[in-house]
Amino acid sequence: MYVITGATGHTGHIIAEELLAAGKKVKAVVRNATKGAALAEKGAQLAVGDLEDAAFLKETFKGAEAVYLMVPPKWNITDWRAYQREIIQNFVDALQGSGVKYAVVLSSMGAHMPTGAGPVSGLYDLEQALKTVEGLNVLNLRAGYFMENFFGNIGLIKAAGIQGYTLNADLKVPLVHTHDIAEVAVKHLLTLDFKGHSHVFVAGAADYTMKEATAILSDTVGKPFQYVQFSPEDARAGMIGAGLPETIADGYNELFAGLNSGEYLNGYERDATNTTPTTLEDFAKKEFAVAFNAVS
Repeated sequence: MYVITGATGHTGHIIAEELLAAGKKVKAVVRNATKGAALAEKGAQLAVGDLEDAAFLKETFKGAEAVYLMVPPKWNITDWRAYQREIIQNFVDALQGSGVKYAVVLSSMGAHMPTGAGPVSGLYDLEQALKTVEGLNVLNLRAGYFMENFFGNIGLIKAAGIQGYTLNADLKVPLVHTHDIAEVAVKHLLTLDFKGHSHVFVAGAADYTMKEATAILSDTVGKPFQYVQFSPEDARAGMIGAGLPETIADGYNELFAGLNSGEYLNGYERDATNTTPTTLEDFAKKEFAVAFNAVS
């Protein structure tokens, strides 16, 4: 039995579907049965509950061979790190004595940083905490920056003709599609070919600067727009204005500062083992342009 957390999310639903297609038994963790109906129709057993419910997780993990773990974002909280630590502790408590031998974990580049990486430093906590579970083999998928994050810029592009972050305009960043992350997870969940505690980078097809990424997106949608590097102060004000709590806005500023410093990508080097198929051009044509044109 495989237990998939975040089973209706970007990575989780692909993982669950492909394991089912391979003839595996899958327990899909969902917040409500309606969202999990499509997986249930394909043969998944639904575990309906919340990752913040420790007793629910303990029962859900019991007797499984392998789990896919991810800490879902939660936007309406004032202390993101405390929320992450709560979920992490629930994972650890549920895994202890459960019989689970393997865990594939959605982590991130930058997860080697206990501080200085905003929400990604919470994934440092996750990676370290799982080391305390006796007999558990863990593979952490340290993924690059999600291409899907560019969807969040469509409103600004439409309104002002720009997209922007505090990232240096000429900083090369690995951009990865969540589908590629899911495929890497499936590969290792099917083979269970990892022992002890290790990580792999999942880096997408190429590294792009924000200038390069913006040009690709702009050319694809046929609307000229530019990349603007925001000051941390302006970025913070914009995020708070969009409804994010101050601590989450500060966390994102910290994450981008870590990228700009070079520490976030320390240890990462692109090679054949961490390169995955989906290019930014693929994403721009098949998904970004569709979403962009759907917004008036």
